[in-house]
Amino acid sequence: MIDAHLHIVDPRFPLVPNQGYVPAAFTVADYTRRTRALDVRGGAVVGGSFQGHDQSWLQAALAELGPGFAGVTQLPSSVPDEQVLALHRIGVRAVRFPLRRGADADPARIERLARRVHELAGWHAEFYLDGSSLEPIAPVLRRLPRVCVDHLGMTADAQPQLLRLVERGLKVKATGFGRVELDVPRALRGIHAADPTALLFGTDLPSTRARRAFRDDDVDLVVSVLGEDAAAAVLHDNAAAWYGLPRPASSA
Repeated sequence: MIDAHLHIVDPRFPLVPNQGYVPAAFTVADYTRRTRALDVRGGAVVGGSFQGHDQSWLQAALAELGPGFAGVTQLPSSVPDEQVLALHRIGVRAVRFPLRRGADADPARIERLARRVHELAGWHAEFYLDGSSLEPIAPVLRRLPRVCVDHLGMTADAQPQLLRLVERGLKVKATGFGRVELDVPRALRGIHAADPTALLFGTDLPSTRARRAFRDDDVDLVVSVLGEDAAAAVLHDNAAAWYGLPRPASSA
């Protein structure tokens, strides 16, 4: 399995309360123990809203996890080009915009930063949003060269617009089944029908603020809904291709 969405919360590094929330620790060692039965071969370590623009924790996590894992980080619009390139060398492959958690939602600033990191390093842009934030940002998503949306788009009202974007090449993380407000099997079938390469499965561990945490049988749900052959791509191949995993040794 390629785990396309996981968080590491390392108490050695600073955390910033987001909407009053600070998560419990969940280190690389915790993640490794929790996923031992899942045969995880790599994944994407995603910066949470509670980590702000700090990069020290991500550098440490990627070094510990190794070249099977890529990074997804949050950056200010003023980030220097040199910092983007330095992050690329340690394995970061995407910039994240957590709109649902209060990130700057200005479409012009989002588009400028997403285009700049793509032109500099080939990064894609990842968005944590729902139906209310998808509509105003949809024109930007249609224009950007490589885009991914977290957690199946979160809400049922996002699905019609999301499917139109999937048909234009947008990727969607099959993650956070315990946090979404929609029919998960229906969403999986619809997105897969629109583009079989679109879905990227992830655990969303440690499932911060979710109504329920990831369960191992979430993997079984994907297999039961899509069938074994399609699920093999969703659980591994699609994310491996999207993130370029494993990373070349020169970028480690």
